[in-house]
Amino acid sequence: MEKIAYGGWPGCIRMTNGLIEIVATADVGPRIIRFGFVGGENEFFEDETQMGRTGAGEWLMFGGHRLWVAPEAKPRSYFPDSRPVGVDFREKTLSLTAPIEPTTGIRKEISVTLDPVQAQVTVYHRLTNCGLWPVTLAPWALSVMRKGGIAFFPQEEYAPHPDAPGASYLPVRSVALWSYTDLGDPRWRFTKKYVILRQDPAAVRALKFGISNRKGWAAYLREGKLFVKKSMYIEGAVYPDRGSSFESFTNSDMLELETLGPLITLEPEESVTHVEEWFLFKGVSAEETDESIDANILSKVEKD
Repeated sequence: MEKIAYGGWPGCIRMTNGLIEIVATADVGPRIIRFGFVGGENEFFEDETQMGRTGAGEWLMFGGHRLWVAPEAKPRSYFPDSRPVGVDFREKTLSLTAPIEPTTGIRKEISVTLDPVQAQVTVYHRLTNCGLWPVTLAPWALSVMRKGGIAFFPQEEYAPHPDAPGASYLPVRSVALWSYTDLGDPRWRFTKKYVILRQDPAAVRALKFGISNRKGWAAYLREGKLFVKKSMYIEGAVYPDRGSSFESFTNSDMLELETLGPLITLEPEESVTHVEEWFLFKGVSAEETDESIDANILSKVEKD
C-alpha cells in the first residue's frame, strides 16, 4: 500500500498484489476510484469534469465505486461525499470511513481486502445509524463501469409449464422496471438463461432495471476483460425496489453494476454490513447466446 496522487486528488491510497490494483480516495468518499490490472486501464468510469474536486455542495458522480442508501430518495441518497474520509489499514484491509452525514445521521464505511495472489477483491460496505431514532434502509453498492461493454445477469433455471413434472406454479423471479425503461430498447435482451444489457455510447436515454438475483452474480465484459461481481442472496429477506438484489443503470456515459442488501431497521448505534467479491479476468470473449455465455463467462464465475 502506498499514498499517491490520482485524478487530481493528492491523498489517494493505492493497494496492489502485483496483478491487480485499486486506488481509493481519501480526499472524498468513501470511494474506490480505480480498479484494474496493474499497468492497464481503469475498469471503472471516471468523470473527467469532476475528478479532483473537493468540498462540493452538491453530490457529484466522480465515477468509481461508491456506497449509497436504498431505497433511492433525494436528498437522502444524494448527500455530497466530497469531504475527506478517515483511513485505516490493518491486517491487510484498507478501511475508508466518512464523517457522519448531518442530514441523515448515517456513517458510511468501505473496507477492502486484496487476495494475495489472485485477481480478487473482497469489499465490505458498512452503514451505521448515528442518529437518535430508528432508520429503515438497505446498503447499496454501485460500481460505475467504463463505457463500451456488455453486462450479463443470470436468470433462474428454466422449467416447463407446471403440467410437467418438477415445475412450479409460483413465480421464481421478480424484475423491477423504472418509468424511463423501454422494454423495446435494443440495448437489452432476455434469453432463456440470461439478461443481457449493452452500454451504448450513442444512447439518447437512460435505462434501469432490477432483478431478484438468487444466483448472486453479474458480469461486465469489455475489450477482452471480464469483471465479475458476487453478492450472496439471502432467502426470505425483503429487498428494496420490489425485491431487487441486483440492479443496473446505463446511459451514454457508463453502466452501473449494483448490488443491494435486504431492508433492515437500524436502531441508534446499530450497523449493517453488505459484502461483495470482485474478480477480473483477461482474454475473455463471448457471444450473446446461452451456450457462449455458459462456456466463457459462467465457467469463470463457477470456478471462483
